[in-house]
Amino acid sequence: MKTILLSILFLFSFLQTDAQTQNNFPKEFITNLAEHCGKAYAGKITSFPIPSDFANKELIMFVSSCDNRKVKISFFVGDDLSRTWIYTLKGDRIELKHDHRKPNGQPDEVTMYGGTSTNTGNANVQYFPADQETALTIPAAAANIWWVTIDNNIYTYNLQRVGSKNSFTVEFDITKPIQTSKRAW
Repeated sequence: MKTILLSILFLFSFLQTDAQTQNNFPKEFITNLAEHCGKAYAGKITSFPIPSDFANKELIMFVSSCDNRKVKISFFVGDDLSRTWIYTLKGDRIELKHDHRKPNGQPDEVTMYGGTSTNTGNANVQYFPADQETALTIPAAAANIWWVTIDNNIYTYNLQRVGSKNSFTVEFDITKPIQTSKRAW
């Protein structure tokens, strides 16, 4: 009986520790992003077909703003400086929003769409299905799923629309910072 009780207590402590570790994944993910604060990296589209508005354009991510709850990453496509990915820690989940701006800095007509992770993911991967606000604002994006990966070498931003054969992936080598004077609008 004592052996069974000790086994149950050991198993319970293992499961509790595992659950606590999982709850730290969103914080670890934000920390992994924030480690690149102030740095820029060159990117490339690794999915096909390449959207025409991205073809033959310089792609740069610039980790422009960081704290322990929020990271902003500007995504430059050639001379288009309108895009910023905003990752915000909300409890044990992360919200991803896409902030789009006009050249004068005013919000674009379509902006602040995205989603919140539905589980804690892990320290290197987070998934963001479209939220209700996105579904109402951009009905065609209601079935979007974004996911982001980061490890010691690569950061990827990915998009898949459920039911579509095409996906979108842009990959950045985060071992090779570059210099850029570009800043988001």
